[in-house]
Amino acid sequence: MRGWAFIGGLSVLALIPVVVKTPSYLDVLIYVGIYTIVTVGLCLLTGYAGQISLGQAAFYGLGAYTSAILTVSYAIPSGLALIAGMLVTAAVAYGFGIPILKLKGHYLAMATLAFGIIVYLAFVEFKDFTGGPSGIPGVPPFSLFGFAFDSDIKRYYLTTGAALLTLVVARNVVNSRIGRALRSIHGSEVAAETLGVDTARHKLQVFALSAAMASLAGSLYAHHLGLVSPAAFTFVTSVEFVVMAAVGGLASVWGAPFGAATVTILTEGIRRVMPLLLSYASGEHEVIAYGIILIAIMIFMPEGLVVGLRASFWSRRRARG
Repeated sequence: MRGWAFIGGLSVLALIPVVVKTPSYLDVLIYVGIYTIVTVGLCLLTGYAGQISLGQAAFYGLGAYTSAILTVSYAIPSGLALIAGMLVTAAVAYGFGIPILKLKGHYLAMATLAFGIIVYLAFVEFKDFTGGPSGIPGVPPFSLFGFAFDSDIKRYYLTTGAALLTLVVARNVVNSRIGRALRSIHGSEVAAETLGVDTARHKLQVFALSAAMASLAGSLYAHHLGLVSPAAFTFVTSVEFVVMAAVGGLASVWGAPFGAATVTILTEGIRRVMPLLLSYASGEHEVIAYGIILIAIMIFMPEGLVVGLRASFWSRRRARG
C-alpha cells in the first residue's frame, strides 16, 4: 500500500508542471522544494536529536554564497560549486558545533542565533567577496554534465528531485543505528551515555548534516534566482525555517514538505488575497492573518500536520468501525 502511495505521489509531482504552467505558481513550487531541503535537516537536528537551532539561515547563506562566488568569480562548474559549498558549510558547522553543542536549551538557541547574526554581518561587511548589501548578481543557472536547468520547469524538477533525495537520505538516517541514537539523545543525554552512546559525536554529526542540507538548498536558491544578497539570510529566515518544521511536525521528516508547502503557499496566498478582501490591507494585516493561522495550527495540531491529520483519520475510522 505504501509503495503504491509513493508511486502515486511521484506521479503527481511529475505531472504538476503539465497542469500548472503559470510562471509565478511554478516559482512558488520551486521554493517549496528548496525550503523542504532545509526543513528536513532541521527536523533531524531538532525533532530527532533535540538540538535547537536558530541559525539555519547562516548555513543556507553559506551554501548560496559559496556557489555564487565560485561560479561567478572563478567560473567553476555549478555542480562542483554546490558540492564545495556543502563541504565548506559542513566543516564550518562541525567546527562551530564543538563548543556550542555543549550548551542546552535556550542557551544553545542563543548561541546559534548569535552565529547566524555574525554570518549575516560577514555577508554585509566583506564586500570584496560578497558584494556587500547589494550581493552578487549574475549567478548562472545550475548545470550538470552539460545540461542547463535554465527554465522554471527544469528547475522545478531539479529542486523537487533534490528534495526527494534529501527525504530518502533522512529516512535512512532515522531508521539506522544513528537514528536510534539521536532519539535516545533527545529523550535523555545522561541515559544515552549510560547505554554507550557517544552523544557529543552524534550531535556534531547531525549538526553538520543539517548544515550541509541547508547549504544544498542555498546553492539551488542562488542558481534559481541568479542573485544572492544578505537580505535573504537574516534571523527572520531562520525563524521561518523553524516554523515550517513545527507546522509539518518536528518528529517526522515526511512532515517537512507539508510544513514547507503550507507556510510558503500560505504566505503567498495572504500576500495576494488580502489586498483583494481588504482595500486597506497592509503588510501588518498580512502578518496578523499569518500569525493567527499558525497559532490555530499549533493549538489544534501541536505535533504538526502529518501526525495530526493521520491521528484524526485513524480516530474517525475507529469511530466508524
